[in-house]
Amino acid sequence: MPENIIRKKDALEYHENPIPGKIEVVPTKKTKTQRDLSLAYSPGVADPCTEIAENPEDVYKYTAKGNLVGVISNGTAVLGLGDIGPEASKPVMEGKGVLFKIFAGIDVFDIEVNAKDPQKFIEAVKTLEPTFGGINLEDIKAPDCFEIETALKKEMNIPVMHDDQHGTAIISGAALINAAEIIGKDLKDLKVVVSGAGASAISCIKIFFELGVDPKNAIVCDSRGVIRTDRDNLSGSKKELATDIDVNTLDEALVDADVFLGLSRGNLMTPEMLLSMAKDPIVFALANPTPEIDYQLAMNTRSDVMMATGRSDHPNQVNNVLGFPYIFRGALDVRATEINEEMKLACVRSIAALAKEPVPETVTQAYNVDRLVFGRDYFIPKPLDTRLLTTVAPAVAQAAMDTGVAKSEIDDMEAYKEELVRRMGTGNDIMRRLGVKARNVRKKVVFAEADNPHILRAARIAMDEGIIDPILLGRRSRIRAMIEALELDELLNVPIVNPRADETNEVRERYAKIYYERRQREGATIYEANDLMNKRSYYAAMMVEQGDADALISGAHRNYISSLAPALRVIGTVDNKSIATMYMVLTKKGPLFLADTTMIENPTTEEIVEITEAVVKRVKDFFKIDPRVALLSYSNFGSSKKGVDSNKMKKARQIIKERNPQLPVDGDIQANFALNPDITKESFPFSDLADKGANVLVFPNLSAANIALNLLDELADATLVGPIVMGMKKPAHVLQIGANVQQILDMITIANLDAQQS
Repeated sequence: MPENIIRKKDALEYHENPIPGKIEVVPTKKTKTQRDLSLAYSPGVADPCTEIAENPEDVYKYTAKGNLVGVISNGTAVLGLGDIGPEASKPVMEGKGVLFKIFAGIDVFDIEVNAKDPQKFIEAVKTLEPTFGGINLEDIKAPDCFEIETALKKEMNIPVMHDDQHGTAIISGAALINAAEIIGKDLKDLKVVVSGAGASAISCIKIFFELGVDPKNAIVCDSRGVIRTDRDNLSGSKKELATDIDVNTLDEALVDADVFLGLSRGNLMTPEMLLSMAKDPIVFALANPTPEIDYQLAMNTRSDVMMATGRSDHPNQVNNVLGFPYIFRGALDVRATEINEEMKLACVRSIAALAKEPVPETVTQAYNVDRLVFGRDYFIPKPLDTRLLTTVAPAVAQAAMDTGVAKSEIDDMEAYKEELVRRMGTGNDIMRRLGVKARNVRKKVVFAEADNPHILRAARIAMDEGIIDPILLGRRSRIRAMIEALELDELLNVPIVNPRADETNEVRERYAKIYYERRQREGATIYEANDLMNKRSYYAAMMVEQGDADALISGAHRNYISSLAPALRVIGTVDNKSIATMYMVLTKKGPLFLADTTMIENPTTEEIVEITEAVVKRVKDFFKIDPRVALLSYSNFGSSKKGVDSNKMKKARQIIKERNPQLPVDGDIQANFALNPDITKESFPFSDLADKGANVLVFPNLSAANIALNLLDELADATLVGPIVMGMKKPAHVLQIGANVQQILDMITIANLDAQQS
């Protein structure tokens, strides 16, 4: 087809979402060549324009509108800075856009409007509706913000939210639910005192009422004191919140109060005020950067205080980023026409519920703490908890659908959650899927080196998630002491076995006899067998071999080959073939599987074939992914006639194709061609990898594989899972030295699933 002729189908597909109703958006085509640019603009762009003109709703189909939010401000109430004007507010708006992108994958244009008059501001924003999928209003002074948001919600047909009002209210509401639960108080019985009567404070108290707080028990204070019904010149919002309780000042209001919510100024609350509050007082001191009462001062004043602040350096940070990215994510993905109260309450409850879930190590590591457990020091999720995306956004989307404001339906919420993860490019959807499969199918996993804090933490988490029943090998007194020091008391009830102890004599002797009988014609003696069974690695392998455990994990303290050798001797390999290992590398483009990364230094042609077949089986049967294999070399399809490695890979491909003609496999091939089907199709259209790039990379030798793996680990935005052993008769996995808790958890999940398939 001539370059200047553009097919309508090509033009329309440039922006078309590959999965209708999901969140993947532009671009789906590259824009490097003249033809690419013709599709992106003239003349090809005319076709989607025509389609949208005929049906304006198609703008969501062919453009980025559905993933675009406008962050709009006039700079009249910038946090901590006040009315600094639209130009000076721009850095804050740009920063807000960054948060939208990194936490929820939402694109943002920030717009600073030079209009203090609410009506002019409203008119300016209304004209932008064709551009955006949603509007986030930011840093607009009260009471103008109330008028502006109310008008825009009424007059626009896309989600509009003033985050300064509702963001803090949503997170504070979640915090209140959990704090009250921890101390055993009912929301309807709480006496609540609020310091501050601005947009955030008013929104907070209103959402408290929706959650169950009795308005009769609420007292709101401004700079003049308690907002009472007998005060003159009260504005509309203040008049609604006025009380007839006989108190006039903040310190009077706080006597016997259950809750203090501060959205006013720093150091306003004294220790004496705090002491006057009821038992187990809930104190949300949210003035930033200086809270109404210093965190440490509050802790020193009362040990029973339930404390939250707006600061990241104290527990329980009330941070709007816990809410707004995910509220808009859920609203955009169902094309909600508004963000209603039910959607906000769904956000509140989902955030509150997440704080009660076990916290992954990725979160504890980010905050440099050993553990986070639901309680006084942790009743709000941390902002860097990636689970917020798949918890809050679906809850908001579901609420939008339930209340009839969604124009698009999500039929499979679990698939939507997986899509959210893929959108963010973490690749963790694979491990999440495997984790779901492993959960509640408990397998007995023996840990040969249980005297390791990372292993103990991982074992505890996996046990809590219903993945394993752990068996810990090592000196009992040492392991118990570590468990107590790490506060992993649940592990005190699991089997702790010392192979050298007297109580294991009978089992150890039985294992030794079995080992001797199997290997006596290979030079083993009964004395050697007895000595080996004193070693945890051999004892653990024999537990798996004899069915006393379903899988083993070792390698925390020794090199890979030394750690795997006992399992090879005791358990053995399938059909006595060599084993190989692979890593799964989770990239933004999807998973890659690399082999052999740890075992065979310079494999023969037949060994390359065996490695490839093992990886293909593993990828297809275990990960449920269709393998596309590249046999890598420094040459392409025999371009190096004398290359030993290239000829080896070429011959291996011939053998593999004879055995499995339907398998997409090619080689010898260079890595860039293997991974980029566009250049492969142009140069080597005959290749099995010309339509889709490879997802399985087999290397000609261990050096190449290991170097490539470590380069990816250091330089790429990728997550490594492995090494995954292939070819053992029963599940046995060896960790990298220094593996962290998440890496161990990944291997536990794989060991569980291996055991299910054994």
